[in-house]
Amino acid sequence: MADVGEVLMSVLSTIRVPKPGDRVHKDECALSFSTPESEGGLYVCMNSFLGFGSQYVDRHHARSGQRAYLHITRTRKKEDDSNSGSGHPPKKKPTRLAIGIEGGFDVEQDQYEEDVKVVIWPDRQEVTSEDLATMPDVVRERVRCVVLSDSVSHTLQVQQWDGEVRQESRHAADLKQLENGIKIPPSGWRCEVCDLQENLWMNLTDGKVLCGRRYFDGSGGNNHALLHFQETGYPLAVKLGTITPDGADVYSYDEDDMVLDSKLPEHLSHFGIDMMTMEKTERTMTELEIAVNQRVGEWEVIQESGTTLRPLFGPGLTGMKNLGNSCYLNSVMQVLFTIPDFQNKYVSNIDKIINEAPSDPTQDFKTQGDQIGIAPQMFKALVGRGHPEFSTNRQQDAQEFLLHFINMVERNCRSGPNPSEAFRFLVEERIVCQQSQKAKYTQRVDYIVQLPVPMDQATNTEELQEAERRHEEGDSSAPTVRAQIPFTACMAALSEPETLTDFWSSAVQAKTTATKTTRFASFPDYLVIQIKKFTFGLDWVPKKLDVSIDVPDTLDLSALLATGQQPGEELLPEVAPPPLMTPDVEVKGILGSHGNEEDDSLYSPLFSHAAPVLDDSTVSQLCEMGFPLEACRKAVYYTGNTGIDAAMNWIMSHMDDPDFSAPLVLPGCSSGPGTTPTESLSEEHLATIVSMGFSRDQATKALRATSNILDRAVDWIFSHLDDLESMDVSEGGRSAAESEGGRDPPPGPRVRDGPGKYELFAFISHMGTSTMCGHYVCHIKKDQQWVIFNDQKVCASEKPPKDLGYLYFYRRVAE
Repeated sequence: MADVGEVLMSVLSTIRVPKPGDRVHKDECALSFSTPESEGGLYVCMNSFLGFGSQYVDRHHARSGQRAYLHITRTRKKEDDSNSGSGHPPKKKPTRLAIGIEGGFDVEQDQYEEDVKVVIWPDRQEVTSEDLATMPDVVRERVRCVVLSDSVSHTLQVQQWDGEVRQESRHAADLKQLENGIKIPPSGWRCEVCDLQENLWMNLTDGKVLCGRRYFDGSGGNNHALLHFQETGYPLAVKLGTITPDGADVYSYDEDDMVLDSKLPEHLSHFGIDMMTMEKTERTMTELEIAVNQRVGEWEVIQESGTTLRPLFGPGLTGMKNLGNSCYLNSVMQVLFTIPDFQNKYVSNIDKIINEAPSDPTQDFKTQGDQIGIAPQMFKALVGRGHPEFSTNRQQDAQEFLLHFINMVERNCRSGPNPSEAFRFLVEERIVCQQSQKAKYTQRVDYIVQLPVPMDQATNTEELQEAERRHEEGDSSAPTVRAQIPFTACMAALSEPETLTDFWSSAVQAKTTATKTTRFASFPDYLVIQIKKFTFGLDWVPKKLDVSIDVPDTLDLSALLATGQQPGEELLPEVAPPPLMTPDVEVKGILGSHGNEEDDSLYSPLFSHAAPVLDDSTVSQLCEMGFPLEACRKAVYYTGNTGIDAAMNWIMSHMDDPDFSAPLVLPGCSSGPGTTPTESLSEEHLATIVSMGFSRDQATKALRATSNILDRAVDWIFSHLDDLESMDVSEGGRSAAESEGGRDPPPGPRVRDGPGKYELFAFISHMGTSTMCGHYVCHIKKDQQWVIFNDQKVCASEKPPKDLGYLYFYRRVAE
């Protein structure tokens, strides 16, 4: 065998030095979940910097001809008893809502020793660190650069947490401070209005000490610091009790966020506070949020932490590491990959997927979609790429991620089997004008049933009222009582007719009252139900409903089947409502009352010159609540300037629309406000959408509706499949004129249909006060045994908390 030095020199030209922007995959195999800790270690191609487990490195060598690989193995260190004594430094308290991240929750990371060497294919000659020491500088330097380069996972981790870092307040540099002679003592603070002694904030402009906001559960303060800002406009306040030589909690009311103040020592000194002598006496806002999210009750029950759970192992029972608040992803993917459609697409087909993988498998959705196992770093990076939330390491809403993932599956399955069809169903909305009794039918595609929670239907109202009374009286021993809501009440709230006020009836040519009834036009193979626990309080502050719902193991939705137009029932005429325009503009057609700004059949060419007149005061009120300007404009426009209540209802009904914040689009405008002329559309964007299987006309429509922004256009086109010619509802659903007795299943692959009887097989639970923090776990029924998946921990469930779930997954029961 040739000398290792000569062999290494012969392949030196193929060993690249990583440049800025190169992705070095030193932590995970591109085709499997092998890591440096796995048997055989990890081989990193020293030219492409892709990592491969020992079972795939031969394949890569055969396909690429690459010979030099950096071989990395990690072995766990033996326990060092010398660190177990009293001299061992105490664990730091968490300061971030993260797991396994610096400043986050400690997950007892194992310590490893790493061994690195270069291996030359095909003879697998090894070049050890001792061998390298005797080689020329140019050889040692190239190998050293690869060894010392940051891995992709490390780089992503840093990038993903950048979004959590507090930003310097725009008011800090030139903050006005009044010369009013106020000096703040180092302790003994009270709110100057209500005498509260906790959660106190000092305004950095005038030195006023006032209490903070009242939290949704009644704790916190009485909003006096916020009211002071609203009266004075003084923007910055510091939380007393958090001031230390290292900093403090500073909040900007104007910027509505926690901020940094680089001049904080100077601003505190103005009121007699020496930052260097202060000690922390109160928890920071982050620590408070962590404490709230770990409150006893929900966390313990959902995680079944009060019992000794039996660990489970084997196929389908592999846990997933938490990559730093990735529990929402872990829970969703564990459930999805128990469904045969996803298994057949991404698991059973694995050999074909790997053989057809591109040169960089880390960027291929099919390849990474298979990887449900130990630590899905590449998968998380790929599905979150470019998304403002899922690309970060912040906690996310599991329901929003499920829809995002379904959207990605849709994008990548235009020319093959689409596993997301298992969830897809048709919804029929029937609107009846109460004055004429004429009806209107529309159908849309959906993937999730959002189930309202009627709090007024709680069966333990007296107990709830008593607990609330004791809490308001300051009784610290008052128990936390969870509202008991019957599942039947939730279903009734979903199915009961909704009253529409100010409905413009084409039959009577005037505004009147109508009722809207929602029914299933088809039943999916797999039904997902979201309990709408996250809502808004009277002050429009988001909050989570603490409820227990007796969710059943079996469901029969047959009674909610849509029946279409009834015999003898008359339909509302297809006549457009009067224009909401300036009086001097002649318009022959206008949008319908349903607010579908993309329906080209409802406007005339003259619409392109029309300018809507919007109630500025209503728009302003909505903006003050924190909603995007364009969404507020659309809400006022599509509710016909009928007031704040109607506009708010529109916003609450359309918050999940992919184009919610997009500019108000006036269809038919070739050059009007909020639209993009066809001739200015990006040919590259058009080609991208066409390559996904859509027509050029459909691509044009999507780009025009979203101001020529590709990502938004793709989201739009997949959320409007039923509006597009190739996905017309009349092809896949029942026609409005179909008789009551006739119910042929919708033809074609767009929706599946069958009996509306289901059984529960999985549910995802959320712990915490907000979707943006807390923790997710899932329970899945496997072989008649409930199993709890809590990130890496997989155990037999003893008491599955089915009443506290957030997302419920049902599968059809064959009749």
